[in-house]
Amino acid sequence: RLKSMHLVLLAFKSSWRPRKECCMVLKCVWRFVNTVSKINDCQRSYMLSLTMKERKHQFSQQIRGIFGRVDMTHRFRRDLTKSDAEAKMSKQKLQQRMKEQFQKAMGGMPSWAETKVKKKNKKKVHLLWIYLTLLQMKKCLHANNDRPSEDRLTTVQFHPSAQVVMTAGLDQSISLFQVDGKTNPKIQSIHLEKFPVHKAQFSVNGEQVVATSFRNKLFYIYDMMEGKVIPVHTVRGLREQRVKEFEVSPDGESLLLTGTSGYLHVLTMKTKEVVKSMKINGNIAGVAFSNDGSKVFTNSEEGEVYIWDMRSSKCLNRFIDDGCVSGTSMAASKNGQYLACGSAAGVVNVYSQEECMQQNNPKPMKTIMNLVTSATSLRFNPTSEILAIASRADDEAARLVHIPSFTVFSNFPMFQRKTIYRAHRLDFSPNSGFFSLANNKGHAPLFRLLHYKDF
Repeated sequence: RLKSMHLVLLAFKSSWRPRKECCMVLKCVWRFVNTVSKINDCQRSYMLSLTMKERKHQFSQQIRGIFGRVDMTHRFRRDLTKSDAEAKMSKQKLQQRMKEQFQKAMGGMPSWAETKVKKKNKKKVHLLWIYLTLLQMKKCLHANNDRPSEDRLTTVQFHPSAQVVMTAGLDQSISLFQVDGKTNPKIQSIHLEKFPVHKAQFSVNGEQVVATSFRNKLFYIYDMMEGKVIPVHTVRGLREQRVKEFEVSPDGESLLLTGTSGYLHVLTMKTKEVVKSMKINGNIAGVAFSNDGSKVFTNSEEGEVYIWDMRSSKCLNRFIDDGCVSGTSMAASKNGQYLACGSAAGVVNVYSQEECMQQNNPKPMKTIMNLVTSATSLRFNPTSEILAIASRADDEAARLVHIPSFTVFSNFPMFQRKTIYRAHRLDFSPNSGFFSLANNKGHAPLFRLLHYKDF
C-alpha cells in the first residue's frame, strides 16, 4: 500500500503544476508517507490500530500547522513581532498578539468584548472603586454663619471634647460656635485690639486658647473657664523678634515655638519660659508632633526632614524629602503610622514613620500629585483614614485622600460650585463627623462626613 502511494504521488507531482496551496498539501502527504515508511513494527501497529476518525484528525492537525502559519515579515504585521525568530506565526498566536496590542492601546478590554463572567466581576470592582473614590458627605451651613469674618480667616479648629468650633482671622477676633450642622449659633466672640490673628489653637484640655499674630512676639492666652484674656508680652529665654508659628504638645505641658534661622523653642505652659531649643539647617517650613509627643518632625524650606527626641533634644534621624526642592508643610497621623510632607510644587509625599526612623533615605509610600500649587496645609483625621491637603494659592485647591488606598475622593470639592475658595487651615472634628476649612472670604465651610456617626 505504501509503495502504491509513493507511485501515485510521484506521478501526481510530475504531471501537475498546481497552485502553492496544493503543493503544500502534497508536501504534507509526502512527509506523512515518508514517516510511515520509516517507522518500526511497533509504531506501525499503533498507527494501524487508530480509527479512521483519529487518522483524519492527525492529518488535519498537520494541514492546520501548514496553512495556519502567517508570514510576519509583511510590513503590516512586522510591528507585532517581538524578535527575528518570529518570521512565521500561527493564526492563534497572531490573534492573541493582536488582542494584547488592542487592549494595550485601549487601556483594557472594552465592555462589548467581555464575557458575562468578566462583566460581572468588573462590575464588582467598579462598585468597589466608586466606594473608594466617592465620599459620603453633606454640605452644611458655614460654621461661622452666625458671625462671618470681615476679613480673611486664618484659623478653624474643633474643640477637643465639646461640640464647638473656633474661628479666628485678620479681623482681630476669635469666635466660638456650637456645631449642629443646621444653624451653628454663636457662643462667644472676643476682640483683640490691633492684633490680627495669624494662628489660634485650643489647649489639650480645651480650657484655653493660644493666639499669635504676625509682626511681634506678643501672644495671648484666652482662659475660657475664667473668661480672661492674658497677654504674654515677654518670654524668658526667647530671643526672637516675633512669635508666629507654634504647636501645642500632645501632653499639653509645653508649646513648640518656631523661630527664625531654623530654631525650635520649647516653652512650658506653666512658667511661660523657654527650657530648651533645637536648630536645623535653613528655615523651618512645618512642624508635627508624634502621637505620644516624644518626637518632633520638622520640615525645612530646603526639603530636609529632621526627627527630634523631645527629652534629650537630640536629632534621631534626618533625610531629604523625595523629589522635594522646597518644603512647605508637614503632618503626622495620630495612629503613629504615617508622615506627610508638602512641597512648593504641590506634591505631597506620605511616608511610614517607622521607615523614617530607621532609614537614611526612605521612599514614600505614596506621592500625591493632585495639587498644582504649593501644598500649604495638611491634616490627618483622628482615625488616620483621611488626609486633607490644600493650597492657599488657588481657589478650590483642596483634596481629601483615602488612607491607606491613597485614592483621592472625586466628589470633593464639589464640581461647578465654588464652596471652598482659598483654604488656609483644615480641621476634623474629634470623631471625624465634621470637616471644615478657613478661607479667604471670611467663611468656614462645614461638611458633614456621613460615614462617621459621631461628632
